[in-house]
Amino acid sequence: MKTRLIYLFGILCFFANSAIAQVSGITFSNLPLVVISTNGLAIQDAGKITAKMKVIYNGAGNVNKPTDPGNNYDGNIGIEFRGGSSGSTVQNPYNIETRDASGGNLNVSLLGMPAENDWILLSSFDDKTFMRNTLAFQLFRKGSHYAPRTQMVEVIVNNEYQGIYLLAEKIKQDKGRVDISKLTSSDVSGDNLTGGYIFKIDSWDTTNSWQSYSAPFNYPDKVVHYVYDDPDASNLVTAQKDYLKTTLNSFESVLHSAGFANTTTGYPAWLKLNSFMDYFIVSEVSRNVNAYKKNCYYFKNKNSTDSKIHSGPVWDFDSAWKNVVGCDQYMATDGSGWSYKINDCTTNKTNSNDWIVRLLQDPVFASAVRTRYFEMRKTFLSTQYLNTFIDSVKNKAMEAQVRHYTKWPILSLSVGTSEVDAQPATYEGQVTKLKEWIQTRLTWLDAHMVGGPNSVSEIEKEFSYRIFPNPTQDLLYLESSSEIQNLEIYSSQGTCVMKKDGLGEYSTQVNVSSFSPGMYLIQLKTKSNQIIHSKLVVE
Repeated sequence: MKTRLIYLFGILCFFANSAIAQVSGITFSNLPLVVISTNGLAIQDAGKITAKMKVIYNGAGNVNKPTDPGNNYDGNIGIEFRGGSSGSTVQNPYNIETRDASGGNLNVSLLGMPAENDWILLSSFDDKTFMRNTLAFQLFRKGSHYAPRTQMVEVIVNNEYQGIYLLAEKIKQDKGRVDISKLTSSDVSGDNLTGGYIFKIDSWDTTNSWQSYSAPFNYPDKVVHYVYDDPDASNLVTAQKDYLKTTLNSFESVLHSAGFANTTTGYPAWLKLNSFMDYFIVSEVSRNVNAYKKNCYYFKNKNSTDSKIHSGPVWDFDSAWKNVVGCDQYMATDGSGWSYKINDCTTNKTNSNDWIVRLLQDPVFASAVRTRYFEMRKTFLSTQYLNTFIDSVKNKAMEAQVRHYTKWPILSLSVGTSEVDAQPATYEGQVTKLKEWIQTRLTWLDAHMVGGPNSVSEIEKEFSYRIFPNPTQDLLYLESSSEIQNLEIYSSQGTCVMKKDGLGEYSTQVNVSSFSPGMYLIQLKTKSNQIIHSKLVVE
């Protein structure tokens, strides 16, 4: 009798699993799986509904099944369509918020990314290689700037397979993201009023933005609007909105003045120049049509910590790294054209502030950009590095892309952003097309990069690093603007408890969950011979 019951139970489990697999269109994957159930509720354009989510990842080399337990996350979420995408026929992106049992924010680490509660599932409908955003974010991080971390995943919503997505960090104020002070409604005077703010150029309306004091250079009839991002307009009090507007008005007055390049009173006193140089380079290497007019981010911290305006983080590269229909500089198939000249186009719904146009009128800044670009070409902008990175993503996606393009049979179609070129009918062809485009673009940039060919940069590169979170219980993240070569961690008694040599990475993470609670000392050695000492608290 017992044997028969076990047999019947096995049959029921088989048919249950088969039914799930049949409905979802997937039985297993080498990629992490994100499985979402809304319990019959319809996902909305705005306003998150409560749902359940499990994230399944059994480690490198192992398969992940929809029926597996949610070993990376299994709990409540809020979910909504991102960008008003409901009702469309394309693969929908989502905003996700991890929540506790009472519906409050729950900070969790998903797939090795620092703990937070706001996440995004970016669709791959406009990027047939699954790597345009990932590659751009990686390059910006290599310059020691924050860019959202991502993980390639496959997504199932209400037992229906949705394809390959990027699980990405949402850009926001946070120790592990844009690390600036958080404003409260009581921060209305003194140093507390001066930061932190994240703002951007993007789609706007009269409730979420303000109009710039200045018109773009050479386009006096065009207007620019800045959007309050974090905190958003509804969470800023009048004094804070006025401060941010006044600060940008003052800076733009300087930028439009005859003495704009003065090292003491001009733009160098206002801007974090490394961030503007690297934002420019990543935007131009990818020839991103949206770089300066859509999802173009800036941020500012408290004056006592850092009074300068930063460019970035980079975001939105679905329409980059390819020849797109529109203005001439984005259609060119010979690798030519400048993204920063977006205001030359007449069809923009939003306009660039043209800050970079003015900055490049200073030979010192242009020379610094040139020097920085050719430094990058020797390392993480080299053809070898880029192709190796692209191949690593391709290899990871090879099995899953078959399911994705069965769900979305678009490989040979020009969908999303219209492209000039014919569309390869295979995934391998799409990846080859991307590689060839990048090489053509780099060849053109090598010959036409701003700054004179014999110029020497007079802007000294700033060194920076981050070690977070601190205190921590498990994962510790380390980032540096110079390659980290060696890492040593010592106990309070002076005993070396961890040592890693030959890292050669701009960012790395270590697991300290086996460490006893207490105080530790971290020592980092970088390629440029900086030695960093920092205290670490393990809880």
